[in-house]
Amino acid sequence: MILASSPHFSSPVTTRRLMGNVVIALTPVTLFGIYLYGFPALLNIVVSVAAALASDAAFRLLIGQKPRIDDLSAVVTGLLLALVLPPSTPLWMTALGAMFAIVVAKEFFGGIGANVFNPALIGRAFLIMSFPAAITTWHKPVGFSAPLTDAVTTATPLNIIKLGGSMADVGKSFVDSGFAASTDYGSVLQTLFFGTRAGCIGESSILLILLGGLFLIITKTMDWRAPVSMIVTAFVASWALGMDPVFGVLAGGLVFGAVFMATDYVTAPLTAKGKLIFGFGAGLITVLIRKWGGYPEGTSYGILIMNAATPFLNRLIQKKYGFVAPQKGASK
Repeated sequence: MILASSPHFSSPVTTRRLMGNVVIALTPVTLFGIYLYGFPALLNIVVSVAAALASDAAFRLLIGQKPRIDDLSAVVTGLLLALVLPPSTPLWMTALGAMFAIVVAKEFFGGIGANVFNPALIGRAFLIMSFPAAITTWHKPVGFSAPLTDAVTTATPLNIIKLGGSMADVGKSFVDSGFAASTDYGSVLQTLFFGTRAGCIGESSILLILLGGLFLIITKTMDWRAPVSMIVTAFVASWALGMDPVFGVLAGGLVFGAVFMATDYVTAPLTAKGKLIFGFGAGLITVLIRKWGGYPEGTSYGILIMNAATPFLNRLIQKKYGFVAPQKGASK
């Protein structure tokens, strides 16, 4: 008998390859965010990724470890963080959030593969708690036509509903911004689906997010269970609580979080049943925060809370290797 430590199976799939696939999947929404908001979005993305890479390398050198920025994990963390921030976020705040995400949320726990919480979401949560005004200020997309500082401050669709508005008010905001031709329900949903609205840099276009998710599924980078479970649960819970379920799915960062955050290898459960439960919990918590919380969006906290439950789910629903179920007795 040969005894050896894990892993017992080798695979040509490396961390760099997996992270590279995620970067490819994020490219369409990244470019669309830059198209919507121009240089402020581009600068925030560059600063976030650069700060994530620099803090990853600097911290590992500080503790006497070899830097591993070539595995692209820090790139993915920095890119994800930038995409879930408003384009008007001051650059120094973006850099601070990226440093917190890498050093505190990942390296303090032992580095890649050992962190409990999604680093990008921890970075975003840190910025919301520290600088709530800056991280909840939204601007009308202006592209490269004008500086973002000259753009009109506006409300996101979720914020309009949270403040007591109706779908007609959401449609009117789209028409006033020049993103929709009418205020009818179908036009509002179409605008939400294609993503020409105020919000975070990369969360607006549901179409591009779904295309990125499809790419991850085809390349076997992502498992479909957690995101599908999260989106379906949010739809059903929104309907049960008297909210518009279609609007609830298309508005905010639900789909982006489900596709790119709830599918993280480290912070999501390992088993198929665990992933389904994880998605169910994240979707339900998201809707409960939207319904009764003081903040109009709950996707980040829904996923982070379920991140905390992941170790429990891994123990509760684990795959037993070498276990053979007892055969049922022969029927009489």
